[in-house]
Amino acid sequence: MANFKGHALPGSFFLLFGLWWSVKYPLQYLSRKVNKKSQRIYCFQRVDAIEGGLKIIFALIGMLAEQFVPDGPHLYLYSGENHDWVKLMNWQHTTMYLFYGLSGVVDVFTYLFPVVPLGLDRLMLSVAVFVEGCLFYYHVLHRPMLDQHIHSLLLIAIFAGACSTMLEVFLRDNIVLEMFRAGVTIVQGTWFWQIGVVLFRPWGGPMWDEKDHSNIMFLTMCFFWHWAAAVAIVAINYTLTYCCIQRRRACSGEPYISLTAQQQKRDTSSQATFLSGSDEE
Repeated sequence: MANFKGHALPGSFFLLFGLWWSVKYPLQYLSRKVNKKSQRIYCFQRVDAIEGGLKIIFALIGMLAEQFVPDGPHLYLYSGENHDWVKLMNWQHTTMYLFYGLSGVVDVFTYLFPVVPLGLDRLMLSVAVFVEGCLFYYHVLHRPMLDQHIHSLLLIAIFAGACSTMLEVFLRDNIVLEMFRAGVTIVQGTWFWQIGVVLFRPWGGPMWDEKDHSNIMFLTMCFFWHWAAAVAIVAINYTLTYCCIQRRRACSGEPYISLTAQQQKRDTSSQATFLSGSDEE
């Protein structure tokens, strides 16, 4: 949909998933430190499956919205009467939702069928993000300068997310990569909203001058403000999650999660190994 709603809808989806991941992955990482015997806690596997189901639902909502809005293509790709393509912009958005839906299907299959190779869910998510980037790259060719620039900034977050998610295929459960993905997904969500506000002015007011270079400079700066805000959100959610877990463990009488204590334990074991080697000599 070439309007504000067409940008606000995917923006809301990305923002919700980014915020959820910024809480889920710290909780999973810190819980794994508490329960060191199990590498993958069963409840988080179930959460991954539910997350996949939500992806499928959101993707279906997006595809139906793109196809069956009053001015949508209604599943017609080519018009025989006019000898022309029908609403290709809506079809591109539909294709984007399709691949995110496939990513959700793989998430569910990974939970239901143990024979599914580990990492396939991250690979499919990376492919979905990469497809989104390719679609938007060709989405704005030959459009006005401001329109091209504001979408090209979005591509930075998209391809950064695609690359980091691909790394997760080989570096499973890496908290740094997972938090980075959460951050760039939040940026995608907020920037979709920003694009809608700039190009379509949903609350009225004068339209942006698409030929003014000052607007280009401001939007570039504004994009990195969005990124800074995403970093702050991720950091705050990680800190709050850590504090909540520590408080819960304190109330239950369990010891604190201490990185310093773990490091001292490693140092002590290293010294004991060294001394035992010296005694053998």
